[in-house]
Amino acid sequence: MAKGDVLGTARIAGIMAAKKTFELIPMCHLLMLTKCKVDFEMLEETKEIKAVCLVKTTGKTGVEMEALTGVQIALLTIYDMCKAIDKHMVMSEIHLVEKTGGKSGDFVWKES
Repeated sequence: MAKGDVLGTARIAGIMAAKKTFELIPMCHLLMLTKCKVDFEMLEETKEIKAVCLVKTTGKTGVEMEALTGVQIALLTIYDMCKAIDKHMVMSEIHLVEKTGGKSGDFVWKES
């Protein structure tokens, strides 16, 4: 790519976004994250990239918004870096996969 390492840049952008979620979304508080990781899976058959953001904290509140923000910004970074080649890219099926702890308890995404 002319703009550089797309996935590496998207990974850094996603991690940075997760850490700054409190600045982007009203009513989200600054959380001390103990882990933040963004990974990608290339799905060659369908020409898709699957992005996953794993976030952990020892605090009492959940980190769902941080994980979702990290994924979305990582995908937006990929779009930005690749839009000169393909403007038909679509970001879809962005959702919480799993959550443990916190006031609302555990959650696991179930395919319908």
